[in-house]
Amino acid sequence: MSDLSQDIPGWRGGWLNRFVARPGFQSWASRFFLTRRQVRRDGAAIFDIVQGFVQSQVLMALVELDLLYRLRAGPQTSGALGQATGIAPDRMEILLQAAAALGLLKRGRQGRFALARKGAALMGVPGLEAMIRHHRAFYRDLEDPVALLRGPKQTALSQFWPYVFGAGGDIDPVVARTYSDLMAQSQRLVAEDTLRAVSFGDTGTLLDIGGGSGAFIEAVGIAHPSVRMMLFDLPAVVPVAEARIRQAGMSGRTSIHAGSFRDDPLPQGADTISLIRVLYDHSDDTVRALLAKVFDGLPPGGRLIISEPMGGGARPDRAGDVYFAFYTMAMQTGRTRSADQIAALCRESGFVGIKSPEPARGYVTRTLVAGKPR
Repeated sequence: MSDLSQDIPGWRGGWLNRFVARPGFQSWASRFFLTRRQVRRDGAAIFDIVQGFVQSQVLMALVELDLLYRLRAGPQTSGALGQATGIAPDRMEILLQAAAALGLLKRGRQGRFALARKGAALMGVPGLEAMIRHHRAFYRDLEDPVALLRGPKQTALSQFWPYVFGAGGDIDPVVARTYSDLMAQSQRLVAEDTLRAVSFGDTGTLLDIGGGSGAFIEAVGIAHPSVRMMLFDLPAVVPVAEARIRQAGMSGRTSIHAGSFRDDPLPQGADTISLIRVLYDHSDDTVRALLAKVFDGLPPGGRLIISEPMGGGARPDRAGDVYFAFYTMAMQTGRTRSADQIAALCRESGFVGIKSPEPARGYVTRTLVAGKPR
């Protein structure tokens, strides 16, 4: 027990939980025919939580060793894969067996391993492998979760994402390119789900604030050839965005603007403004100031589109309230908010007609649309 155990109160109320928490009850219930199925399901689910970190590290090893790609050509033995990667065959066998248990690989005849459907699907998700490799920094911050909750002075993730602290033109170009590439790879899924949820058919000019390398406006431009587009982001990111838009053949209807939304005025002329995975990087005060700027920058009847992972609020969500909540905590500046919390911040700035449709994939993104009164 920790030193804090003396401050922990005893049971008060909740007689059923008191009963269920007894080891004797768990032993009995696991055998009694009316309760054993539920008890075993609960036990398996709890153990799945307990072993979650090990599962993620198995996935990390598969990605780091490029095993999924090595198996594209067909089944291989642990000996062949071990020789190719410098891993002893008996240890490679353990890794492959674990990956098969997770459904990423499948074990076939003569101990040969092949890609399973889930493993193949992982390879097809844009940016997922880059995110898995990037988890090294996140896991360093989670090594002591209690210390993270108490608020360290510095975290590994806050060093990876320096822009969230308001850096302007002083970001190292290599760092800027690293986070821009990572964001751009995963942005494809976010853009796909945002375009499913929101129509841009009536948009004349779209301004994407914090648009990074331009992945989102590129997707909008492909889906809606008549929309004119603007991107606003830090100076270090602008060259990457310009190159992407030029390669996409959209330079004639796209303008790229350098600046910080904290300190600089927003480009004018857009009837729709998008904030794609921006708000959850920042504190409430920063978000309030940004939303006020966006409101002032829109014409009457203009729209604001917000798209990012969100918490579940009254209905806690595994992606938003577990993964992204702790990720943003490790970044030290932002936090995940529920759609209701974001809507409240929008209303403070004057927005009306706020809607947030049920997301297709909540672990990818959720959208919220707000309007400026006419």
